[in-house]
Amino acid sequence: MKNIVIIGHSSGIGKALTTLLADDHRVYGTFCTTSEHISHKNVATHYVNILEESPDFSFLPDTIDGLVYCPGAISLKPFARIKTDDFLIDYQLQVIGAVKTIQACLPGLKKSASPAIVLFSTVAVKTGFPFHSIVGTNKGAIEGLTKSLAAELAPTIRVNCIAPSLTDTRLTGHLLNTPEKKEANAQRHPLKKIGEANDIAQAAAFLLGNTSQWITGQIIAVDGGISTIKA
Repeated sequence: MKNIVIIGHSSGIGKALTTLLADDHRVYGTFCTTSEHISHKNVATHYVNILEESPDFSFLPDTIDGLVYCPGAISLKPFARIKTDDFLIDYQLQVIGAVKTIQACLPGLKKSASPAIVLFSTVAVKTGFPFHSIVGTNKGAIEGLTKSLAAELAPTIRVNCIAPSLTDTRLTGHLLNTPEKKEANAQRHPLKKIGEANDIAQAAAFLLGNTSQWITGQIIAVDGGISTIKA
């Protein structure tokens, strides 16, 4: 059994990944605002506010085989209306939060025989969309962090990033809150459907596992084909 740390495991992709891994691995998950937890003998849930200057990482196991950083935000605004603080707020959560977490986990990751880190970006970095300047900028930083850390931590720790398109989770609820919105967004994708949390979780589980040992520094699109196909 591996020790997997999932920051933000109580909803969406983090919850789907926890469910996927719990039977075979020990999951050390965190929550901040969402109180839904998975009741399983192999799952431990801890409160962590990643925006605090020094988040409480005292729950971390001595050896960490996998780390997944899930917290994110979708702030869609016309560029002319955005304040610089809007960028900074998202940056604190999505980039600085990931940095704090990885630094806290590094000692445990270095003790593992096959450690892996999985981060999350968005299709909006590779493919520009209107009103996505905050999202694209901060997730672009995550992609840069992924590649830089993959180089710096090789050959010991693998670091990869998943770039989804719109996925049906609580975070995207305001974008998919009517059948008409769901259908319109589904039709934008070559596969004509919206991604599910489990679609992304399956990719993350693969990147944490032993069958992806020759993969590092990659930005992997799980996006219904929208970033590469016109259909």
